[in-house]
Amino acid sequence: MSDAPARDVAVLGLGQMGGGIARNLDRAGLLGAVWDPREDVRAPYQGRNDVVVSPPGGLPGACRRFVFVVPSTREIAECLDGAGAMLTRMDGASVIFDLTTSDPAESGSLAAAALERGIEYLDCGMTGGATGADAGKLKLMIGGSEATIEKNRAMLGAFADQIFHVGPPGSGHALKLIHNMVLHTMFFANVEGIRAAARFGIPARTVIDVFNSGNARSYISEFRFPRHILSGKWDARSKVSNLEKDLRMATAMADREAAPTPFGDMTTRMLGRALDRGMADTDFSRLYEVFEEIVDSNS
Repeated sequence: MSDAPARDVAVLGLGQMGGGIARNLDRAGLLGAVWDPREDVRAPYQGRNDVVVSPPGGLPGACRRFVFVVPSTREIAECLDGAGAMLTRMDGASVIFDLTTSDPAESGSLAAAALERGIEYLDCGMTGGATGADAGKLKLMIGGSEATIEKNRAMLGAFADQIFHVGPPGSGHALKLIHNMVLHTMFFANVEGIRAAARFGIPARTVIDVFNSGNARSYISEFRFPRHILSGKWDARSKVSNLEKDLRMATAMADREAAPTPFGDMTTRMLGRALDRGMADTDFSRLYEVFEEIVDSNS
């Protein structure tokens, strides 16, 4: 009898994040099926005997764990209740892992529908970016059943090196939005400081070196600037539109709870101005170059 793990995980969405997640699950011998509407990203799995390439309606019955790495809950809803109707074919042994960045009010309705059928639905906020997905070093913040997380910890550990149970259903997506709101606000704070220092003849690299040796250091100063901006590569691998979407959802979520987010609101407006400049599909690292133009002087 083989001691190899069962290939019972299906990954839906093979983009910047999902591609790395799928590859790590494959290396761990857990990947059983993949799907993405783009032929080029699913091509590496075509012709495999151990990994099925299929749209949601044809995923193999042997798959019991479904990892969604798609743009939003809209795509998940289409898979679960639309043409694919995955939910009608799942049973109590199935688990849905929602790795989108979504408003918990939206993902919560999908979780409730799944739970009505006895299917666990975990909202898994993630951070670490595409490089973390490639390296299998994502950080997960998960809302839902702690027992279900523990049962699946080995699978999650194939692509994440830190796994946090943060609370009840919805809390994972809530914390991810809050995390991104703080992260992107800090990005602009660093840009603001570096651009201001330039007025005094202080080079950007010197500013970052000082930040990193002092109390202003952060992920932004330690990694984002050296790797993606000061290097001149401009390859942070996320679009301005993605940041704007995250901030807009985060501040709307906070507004519903009457939680003040003045810095988040200001960052949302600045990102909106970047969209107005036609930067929706631009790598967000290039916001550094147009900071003065997108500052809201009335903020």
